[in-house]
Amino acid sequence: MSEAASLDVFTIVLFALRWLHFIFGITWIGLLYFFNFVNGPFQKTLDANTKKIVVPQLMPRALWWFRWGAMITFLSGWAYIGIKLHANGAGLTGEGGLLTSTWGQWISLGALFGSVMWFNVWFVIWPAQQKLIAWTKAGQAPPEMAGLAAKAAKRSRINTYLSVPLLFFMGAASHFPSFSWITAVIVIAIGFVLVWHLINKVAPKVGSNF
Repeated sequence: MSEAASLDVFTIVLFALRWLHFIFGITWIGLLYFFNFVNGPFQKTLDANTKKIVVPQLMPRALWWFRWGAMITFLSGWAYIGIKLHANGAGLTGEGGLLTSTWGQWISLGALFGSVMWFNVWFVIWPAQQKLIAWTKAGQAPPEMAGLAAKAAKRSRINTYLSVPLLFFMGAASHFPSFSWITAVIVIAIGFVLVWHLINKVAPKVGSNF
C-alpha cells in the first residue's frame, strides 16, 4: 500500500471516529440536559400514581440512549486518541505528545472529565435507576429508595457541571491557540456558575408560561 493510500485510510479512520464521537456525544449530553433541566422539575409535579405510569415507560427508553451514547462516546474518543498518538509516535511526552502539545493537553482534560462522567453513568446512575424504575413500577418505596435516588441525582448533577468545561476542552484541542491552566480554571468556574444558574434559577421556572 502506498504512503498516500495509507494516509487516506488513516485520515478516514480518524474522521470516522470523530464523527461517531460527535453523534453519540450529542445524544449523551443532550439526554443529560433533558434529565437535569426538563425531567427533574417535571417529575416533582407528578403524584405517585402518575409516576407509576410515566416512569416505567419514559426512563428505560431514555436511559438506553443515554448509557449507550455515553459508552460509544467514551470508546470512540479513547480510540481516536490512541490511534492518533500511535500514528505520530509522540506518545505522552514526545514532540506533539499527549502531555506536551496544545492539542494533547486540552484533549487530556476533556478525556479526564469525560471518563469520570462515563463512570458515573455506567457504575452509579444506571444501576441505581434500574432499581428505582422497578420499585416505581411495582408501587414500592423501600427505605433505601430515597438515598439511592439522591445518589443517582448527585452523580447526574456532577456530570452536568463537568459537561460545560468538557465541551470547551474538546473544542479547544482543535481551535484554541494555546493551553494554560489559568484558562482551564476560568473555563471550569464559568461552566459551574452557568450550570448552577440553569439548574436552580431557570429550569424550575421555564415552561410555566410561553
